Amino acid sequence: MGVFEHWPNRITALRFLGALGLFAILTAEGNRTRTQTALEHGWIHAAFWAFLIVAVTDVLDGWLARRGNHVTAFGRIADPFVDKVLVMGTMVFLAVMPWSQQWFPAWIVVVILAREFLVTAVRGYVESHGGTLPADWFGKVKMFTQCTALGIVLGLHAFEFSDGFRAVAGKAGHVFVWLTLITSIGSALAYLTRTRRYLLETAG
Repeated sequence: MGVFEHWPNRITALRFLGALGLFAILTAEGNRTRTQTALEHGWIHAAFWAFLIVAVTDVLDGWLARRGNHVTAFGRIADPFVDKVLVMGTMVFLAVMPWSQQWFPAWIVVVILAREFLVTAVRGYVESHGGTLPADWFGKVKMFTQCTALGIVLGLHAFEFSDGFRAVAGKAGHVFVWLTLITSIGSALAYLTRTRRYLLETAG
């Protein structure tokens, strides 16, 4: 079975398919007309649960890989790739949905997306010279804040809440979006600092 011989890689592949399914659901929600109110909560409920399952199974994926000593080159590449597809893809959709633009304005999504491109390029450069830049705790915090922000915004549209709770949750959504922006920039600076240190060590 090759790279899919063990469950961690299978879960990674299923997570990728789940992310594509989520995008199909969000596309259907975006194409819904104002007169199709009966479909509204059906689509967005599915989107919320699809996002939650794909995001949470990232923990299961990593735990199984470490527990069974099945850490592979495929997993090291595919797992963060799927994470980026899930998070950035969902952010792009929420940046254009009328009900979610107030939390995810396009400029914030562009900055976060630029961070991903920058870090990927820097890591690729270092690895091409024989070095490594593994993910650190800053990156894990970033992933947590991203998923929390996206989950809050999707949940606010998917479920009925009291006005008081909705107001509090809405503010929490804004807080986590800003934390996502801050941790994205902070982790990028951390990667650049580590890259500079690596280049100075190799030059010396």
